[in-house]
Amino acid sequence: MTVVAVLGGPGAPGATSSALALLLSWPLRPGRRVLLVECDPDGGAVLAGALEGRVEAVYGLRNLAVADRRGLLAETLWEQLLDVSPQGTGERLLLPGLTDPAQAPGLAYTWEPLVEALHALEPQGYDVLLDLGRSGANGPMAVLPRRADVVAATVRTTLRGLSAARPRIAALREDLDAHGTGSDGLGLLLVAEGPYPESEVSRQFRLPVLGALTHAPRTARVLSDGGDTTDRRFIRSELMRTARTTADRIQDLAAARRRRLGGPQPAQGGPQPVQAQPVQQQPVQHALPPQQVQAPQQVQAPQPVPPFVAGPVSGPAYPPPQQQPQQPYQQPPSYPQQPYQQQFQPQGTGQFTGEWPIRVEAPQISYAAPYIAPPAVPQPPVPAPFPGQPGQPGQGGPEGEEVRRAR
Repeated sequence: MTVVAVLGGPGAPGATSSALALLLSWPLRPGRRVLLVECDPDGGAVLAGALEGRVEAVYGLRNLAVADRRGLLAETLWEQLLDVSPQGTGERLLLPGLTDPAQAPGLAYTWEPLVEALHALEPQGYDVLLDLGRSGANGPMAVLPRRADVVAATVRTTLRGLSAARPRIAALREDLDAHGTGSDGLGLLLVAEGPYPESEVSRQFRLPVLGALTHAPRTARVLSDGGDTTDRRFIRSELMRTARTTADRIQDLAAARRRRLGGPQPAQGGPQPVQAQPVQQQPVQHALPPQQVQAPQQVQAPQPVPPFVAGPVSGPAYPPPQQQPQQPYQQPPSYPQQPYQQQFQPQGTGQFTGEWPIRVEAPQISYAAPYIAPPAVPQPPVPAPFPGQPGQPGQGGPEGEEVRRAR
């Protein structure tokens, strides 16, 4: 498994759009998947951007803070994932970010367990992309780039972009050397907007260039504001071609670092580990109660189904239906069990059709307000006519004649 942290900076260099481009162009062998986690403490942008607000903001990173305190982080992680594969195959997944920057302090003690949970996905053949935004490498979130295999700093090749990125990348290099596994996994992800070539930027920053994405505002608008990602013109665009080249370079650098550090190689996570028996058992045993872990038949049953289920599911977080009669509590006759199941089973599955963007079934709520007649406002009395105005009763005296002659 490869964990890649995509870091932004001041001036909106395009870290989120670059991370989405890598997600859609990441090369996948059969049985492998890629996951994008929006870790930006300033808030996620994919739900309102690329997904165009078609998915309710009830899924995401903010739900993991409460789950971590309850010891259900690994289990809740699967319930918050969304399938953003253009074909709906579940190969390209998304964990939406925060909806409010005020939620970031509540995740201060969740970042490190989250990294452990993401590294635990290695036997299942997952590659992970982390969108850190422009503030995700500081404070409690510094553990994310330190534990990543590759850190890609997004920089625009303009004078303003290069000047703003220089001190941040220097501080990040020192932090990785002091507290991480080394700065040899740090590289530049350029957005070729300015006149400076890759070789000159690499020489000035003393860092390798992992890739240079083409500056194509019209194509990038599909990633930032939404559009049809299945369009052949988007798939064959120069931006997506350079993104695929960047993904290959990142994987090569991650494999070289794994060999140097003596860790497991990303190439070993083929389809065999995904189809093996421990694939389904590992995430389930991490969160299920002891009485459910002792029954291996229940864990091995859903092996043909992919481990990903988007949205809230009635899976490991709830006891299986066959164990409900064993509970000592019995429902009173006034609440029959069959109507209760018929009421919640069609709406609680949380299964998505796999369309891009995903459409979540919203509750049938009518927002059309009934017409309310405005209140009757008393009209002011008619003002008295101007003295001497012709045609008014009692005003045809001599003064009225003078006014008529003047007119």
